[in-house]
Amino acid sequence: MIGLSAAVSSVPRMDDEAVQRERKRTATRAALSEAAMRLALRQGVQYVTADAIAVAAGIAPGTFRNYFASKEEAIVAPLLAQGRYFADLVRARPAGEPVWDSLRHAGMTMLSAPAEQMKALHDRLHLIRSHAALFAQHLTVFDESERLLAEAIADRVGLDAAADAYPRLQAGAAVLAMRIALDLWATGKSTGSLPDLTAGALDDVRAGLLQPGRPALAATS
Repeated sequence: MIGLSAAVSSVPRMDDEAVQRERKRTATRAALSEAAMRLALRQGVQYVTADAIAVAAGIAPGTFRNYFASKEEAIVAPLLAQGRYFADLVRARPAGEPVWDSLRHAGMTMLSAPAEQMKALHDRLHLIRSHAALFAQHLTVFDESERLLAEAIADRVGLDAAADAYPRLQAGAAVLAMRIALDLWATGKSTGSLPDLTAGALDDVRAGLLQPGRPALAATS
């Protein structure tokens, strides 16, 4: 499930022609993103141009900016698509399920991907961490993913993501936990798999971030 096309959420009801246009646009965005990634790995990010990405993706030169504002946005795009997918998965969980259970189940589903897709994600993250402009674009992905997730949580619990703190707190905690798991996995600072690191981070947050080796504090009045 780690990819731009795999992370596409359900399209709002439209006539068949509009649906086909949307699918074509989504497919083109995915092709551009993968072409940008291939060229960046082969040539170096600094040498990749928008026209070269378009040609590699099989679309007319000069049309790249109909889909992305920059090559950095194109390279990072699959991660934002995953953020949308995560929010959609949370929305799809059973209505009576506790929010944090929904977040954990959705996170594990999102990370259930074949080995080659996990390797592609690892390569993308490594490239992103190696270039300041890519990393800056990457940070915007977490902000947008947090916003989308807060809206999904708000819908589940009947709150307003713009006016109530609860959805934003839950979303912020979940996105931070997943961001840390991604960092540990991508940098090789932990030997665990990404699903295991993510599950562990989410569980630690849910448990109240108890200090390792210390007993739980008694509740205070």
